[in-house]
Order: sequence, then C-alpha cells, then structure tokens
Amino acid sequence: MAKFQDPPQAPPLFTGTKESIVADSKVLCDKTRTLLDRLVTEIKPAENPKAASFDSVLRPQIEDENAGSLSARILGFYQYVSGDSELRDASTEAEKVMDEFGIECAMREDVFHLVDAVYQSSGLSESKEKDKDRLIDETLAKSAGLDSSESALLLEKERKSYIKNGLGLPAGEKRDRFKEIKKRLSQISIEFQKNLNEENGGIWFTLAELDGAPQDVLDGLEKGTGENEGKLRLSFKYPDLFPTLKFAKNPETRKKVFVQNENKCNQNVELFRETILLRDEAARLLGYPDHASFRIEDKMAKTPATVLDFLGDLKSRLVAGGAKEIEHLLALKKKDHEARGLPFDGNYYLWDHRFYDRLMVEEEYSIDENAIAEYFPIKPTVAGMLKIFEELFGLVFVELTPEDRKRLSPTGKAEDISWHEDVVIFSVWNDATEGEDFVGYLYLDLHPRPGKYGHAANFNLQPGFVKADGTRHYPATSLVCNFSKPTPKKPSLLKHDEVVTLFHELGHGIHDLAGRTKYARFHGTSTVRDFVEAPSQMLENWCWTPAQLKALSSHYETGAQIPDDLIEKLIATKHVNDALFNLRQLHFGLFDMTVHTPKNHADLEAMDISKTYNELRLEISGIKGPESQGESGNWGNGQATFGHLIGGYDAGYYGYLSSQVYSTDMFYSVFKANPMDKVQGRRYRHTVLERGGSQDEMLTLEQFLGRKPNSEAFYKELGLEK
Repeated sequence: MAKFQDPPQAPPLFTGTKESIVADSKVLCDKTRTLLDRLVTEIKPAENPKAASFDSVLRPQIEDENAGSLSARILGFYQYVSGDSELRDASTEAEKVMDEFGIECAMREDVFHLVDAVYQSSGLSESKEKDKDRLIDETLAKSAGLDSSESALLLEKERKSYIKNGLGLPAGEKRDRFKEIKKRLSQISIEFQKNLNEENGGIWFTLAELDGAPQDVLDGLEKGTGENEGKLRLSFKYPDLFPTLKFAKNPETRKKVFVQNENKCNQNVELFRETILLRDEAARLLGYPDHASFRIEDKMAKTPATVLDFLGDLKSRLVAGGAKEIEHLLALKKKDHEARGLPFDGNYYLWDHRFYDRLMVEEEYSIDENAIAEYFPIKPTVAGMLKIFEELFGLVFVELTPEDRKRLSPTGKAEDISWHEDVVIFSVWNDATEGEDFVGYLYLDLHPRPGKYGHAANFNLQPGFVKADGTRHYPATSLVCNFSKPTPKKPSLLKHDEVVTLFHELGHGIHDLAGRTKYARFHGTSTVRDFVEAPSQMLENWCWTPAQLKALSSHYETGAQIPDDLIEKLIATKHVNDALFNLRQLHFGLFDMTVHTPKNHADLEAMDISKTYNELRLEISGIKGPESQGESGNWGNGQATFGHLIGGYDAGYYGYLSSQVYSTDMFYSVFKANPMDKVQGRRYRHTVLERGGSQDEMLTLEQFLGRKPNSEAFYKELGLEK
C-alpha cells in the first residue's frame, strides 16, 4: 500500500473567494485572447500558404485550452456545491464571463480563416469530399499529414464549430443577431440552473396528512412554530419528495406534493419558452429547418427522422404494455381505497404511481424497500462498488485520511483540497497488472444541503491530457448526489433504486478516470450525448446480478449480507411496470423533440408549452393528471424543472433511450455470461472508456463488439422481441 500513498500530482485547490473566482475567469479569457491575437498577427496564409499548419495554428490553442480547463471547470463548479451563497453567485458570474468569451472566440472570423487554411491544406478536405460518411481513423489522419486520428478529429470538429457558430453567415445583421442569440442563451442557461439549485420551497403538513411516510423522513423535517405549530415542512429535495410520494397514504397529500413539485420553479417558465424560440431562430438563421436538425447531425443518430423513427417504434411497442400495467395498478388502487374507505373514481393519477408501484412490489413480490435499504448503508456500499471496479478494471482506490489531505494539499491545509467537509476523496491508481501508476482523484459529495445541485450527477473537475512536455495531467472527477443524511439512530441507507443511481454515476466517474486522450476536450465523458450514458447504463446491470448485489450488501446493524431469497425476489422486480417506466422516458424524449422540431417558427410561438408537456405525458404514458379532474392542461410546468433540456441535452434526451440500445448490446454480448470477467473488463476499459470522444463513437463500439451494434438485446431485455 505504501506505493499508493504518494500521488505524483497534487489534488486541485478549492480556495476561491468571491473576488478571485470572477477575477480568475477574466484572466483566463485575457490569456486566450492574447494568444489568438498573436496567431492572427503572425500567421499569414495568403502570403505563405505553408505558414498555417496544425502545429502553428491548432497546437498552441489546444495547449492553452488544456491548461485553462484545469481552473475553468472548478471556477464554474462552485455554483453547484458551495455552501456559501456569495461563492455560488461569483461562480455563476464567472461562468457567464467564460461563456460569453467562448461565444466571442467561436465567432472570430480571423481565427476561423487560419483553421480553415489548415483544413484545406490537409488531405482531410479532399477525403471528406470523396466520402462524407467516412470515419476518421489513423489511415486517414496519416494521409492528411497529421500525427493521429485524434488530431484529425480535432481539426474537423474545430472547423465545423466555427461554421455552426455563425461564421457561415455573411458579416452583418444576420451574424450579429446570431451572436446576440448565443449570448442570451448562455445567460438563460445559467439563470435557469441557478433557480433550480437555489430552489427552497416546501409544504407544511400535519402528521396525519403525512401518515405512512417513513419515520426517518419525518425525523429530518423542519418542525413548525407559530401558525405552523404541530406541522412539518416537506421540501422538494429528493430524500423528502420520493419517499412521501411512495408511502404517504392520503392521496390528497400526494397530489399536493406532486403538483407543487411541478410548479416549484415557475420563474423558469418564461426562460424555457424564450430558450426554445431563440434556438429555433438561430437554427433557421444557419439554414437548418429546426434546432433538432442543427444539434443531431453531429451525434450518432445524424437526423431527427432517425430519432423520431426510433422513439415512435419504441412507443408502438410499449403502449399496450403500459395500458395493461395501468389496468393492474388500478385494480390494486380500487382494492386499497375500498379497504381504507376512500372514494374511488376509477382513474389512475400521476400522484398514484409511485405509491401503487411500490405497494404492488411489496404485496406481490414480498419486497419491502425500506427493509432492503437496511442492507445498503452508504459507506460499505460505496466500498463494495469500488471493489467491483478494482477487480474488473484493475484500479486501486485509496481514501485520503485527514493527514493525507494535509500532506497532499499544496497549501498544507487539508480543507483547501475540498469544497465541503462532507466530501470524501480518493486517490486512484492502477493495480500491479496495469502498472501501478497514478490514475487520478475521485470526490464523493453524497448528501443534500441548501444551495447544492439537487439531482445526481458526475462533474469533471480537471480533465486528463498530454502536456506540452509529453507528460500526462491526470483527471479529478466528482460525484454530486443527494442521498438521505445519516441520523443519530441510523446511517444513510440506500434504497435499491438509489444503489443503481449511485453505481450509474460512479460509472461516469470511472469513465472520466479511465480516459487517456491527448486533448482535454475529448477526455472521459466528453463524447456525443447519444452515447455518453451507454457506459454507465451498462454498469447498472451489475446491480441486478445476484453475486454482485450480495457483495455490495452489509446490514447496518449486523453486517450480514442480503439473503439469497431476498435477492431473488428483488431481481424478479427488475421489469415490473417497465413499460410505464420507459413510457415516462419517452415522454421526456418526445417532448424534447416536439419543442425542437416545429414546422415553422410561428407554430412554435403559438405553442402552449405547459399544456403540450402535460398532454403529451397523458397521451404517451396513459397516466392521468389534474386535467382529468376538470382542471386545465396548464396545471403544472414540469418543463421549468427540466434542467437537462437547458443544460446540454436539448434535442438529445432521446440519448438516454438510444444509448440503452448500445449498453444492452455490450452487456449481453460480452458480460452477461460472466460480469466479473477481468479480461473483458480490461478490454472494455482500454477499448471504450479510455477513448472518450477522441474517435467516432460508432468506431469505438464496432471495435469492442467486433461488429456494428444492433437493437436485438435491447428489445429482448424489455420483452419486446420482434
């Protein structure tokens, strides 16, 4: 173990102040601006055609980008995790500064001319003209006089990004308008996410109204005084929200929670509307028929038609199953209402679903999710997950002690290498079979607190890349989650769906850590959006495999592993109400495509977005909302809480479903027979995870599978074989 005590690279620092965060962002921008100004002054392709080369034009920029990413990502990260509102505000402002500068850079015509000169003088231009669908590989890169396929991909993507940022437009009014739109969209994105992060609403309930909610949840709620004496305040944070929707017996309580959660960020309603209108306008300025066409052409799907065909086919296969599941759940609801003397109107509502889905599993599969959670206290479960990654991928995780943190901190202060006292840090290494060299740092920030990002996500803090001197900079990556906090009586206990979520996000973290690209921009999870979920989705299968589930478990009181009969029952529930689960994902994906593929701009302007969101949900899932009780279709504004569509998954949410096709194909083909096959685990690490976005993702899949991917395993897993 001594070998693994001394990382060759210090952890990143989190010593930003409200003044330094914004100031540092401006320094970064000024440094890059100075570089670009120098390049356009010194390199004159018109006078000397050979002056513009990859080494003279692209390499200085990419080295600046690599170096800048080490602080840029952290400057923007404080807004998601800092307990200090002033730091969060400064981080938001810094991101605004960097985003606006990014737009300025992306629309510099003088730099574009240099990049285009490199592209035209390389063989890439000629090869792409002959075969526009040809994937960039080492052969093509060498014929273009470039050192690697990664450099060739960088050149092609860099050139295209200028064109997609408006430089294909003539200088003047249209280009100026495009730039104005880009800046406004950046501002909206930051404001929208800030509203979600800072959301702090809640509802006061009596104990009677919360009857059935787990005691652990009730113990953690704020207790009322004055006019709220005797009441408890339920927040919309996941550890409060989901257990209440699953267990509260009073349907009116659940309805109130569900509807108010859909309306918790109504200040985002107009921001969402403005966003989709501006995106559509920008796409049409560039000559695209809609925003989806603009976004999808660079993804694996290539066209909106491919996406809509996939989603439409999946919907047609799932709808009958969804209706059958609702019929079954409705019978369960009727029986429950009769037993408890509650009125029954024959409808199955959105606020019923988590409750009766859970009740069905309990009654028909003898599964109590709270009893199962007792086998998954968070610390031993995390340790078990890391052990799986150690065995499968040849990694070693060493948790930093307070003494380690102090010793490794460049300032000598342990607290300076973390943003909060709750954060756990690991140094990550290769094991003996992989060379025992350093891999990077992993941070776990697992519990909610005011002002913190409210979902579960992986954030890259510093990417990996090859430095100018040929040595490697190693990555630092963080999981930011919101699992229940420990109480004086119990540690934090994970429901099985939370175990799956944590393993999924850790999968993103491992993807980040395993990255071995030349350039920061392609590192780890920096892939196209309709592939990025596939590696993590594939790893979710380990949470449904008996041996791995047992290995992850350790009862919080006795330390006993989960019994085999309970594992068997749990695995039997994997596809319970699966049609409804996937129809919910389809609702999100089809809503995303609907608002990003209008026939014309006027149709989009006339669209009632909230009504569209709610009516699509009813049409696709078949589960009713308040409109079925006589209320208008505008009863909720779910899109105002839909951060994915503002934060990068626009015209891309379908990727959660389409990447399931790839992930299931990989698991069935390679791991299903033996999930802990070390040889295949290492091959997966080096063939898929290491690549990141440094080559076409379809090429990566073909290299791993030995063929083109197909959807057979995906439909088989869902029980929907053709």
